[in-house]
Amino acid sequence: MKKKRNSKKRFEDRNHLEMVANMQCMMRTFGASKSEIGGCSGPTQAHHLLRPYDGIRGMGMRSNDKNVIPLCQNHHTLLHTKYGSEKAFFTAYGMPEDMGKKIAESLYITNSPTKTTDDSPF
Repeated sequence: MKKKRNSKKRFEDRNHLEMVANMQCMMRTFGASKSEIGGCSGPTQAHHLLRPYDGIRGMGMRSNDKNVIPLCQNHHTLLHTKYGSEKAFFTAYGMPEDMGKKIAESLYITNSPTKTTDDSPF
């Protein structure tokens, strides 16, 4: 008999993803867009953190939709292909290694459905 897997549903929030994807790249916001490592280019995408701030991510799964940050196409590609982790990516730009976690949490808390004002850091 097969064991029943714990089928905890991944949190999804389409509105939050769209809101994040409509922001400017966070690397531009924090002054890293003109670096020799690579500037901003392409449309902004909602990057799901590889190491989410709430620690919820299963094997072979992306993190839930609370754990997203706005990255332009160039920075999103660099993160995945050149650096492979948020820690290496942010460190290369002279930022704290947990910068993505802090931004993702702030964006979700600031813009969660229970909030009525837009206090977004972007």
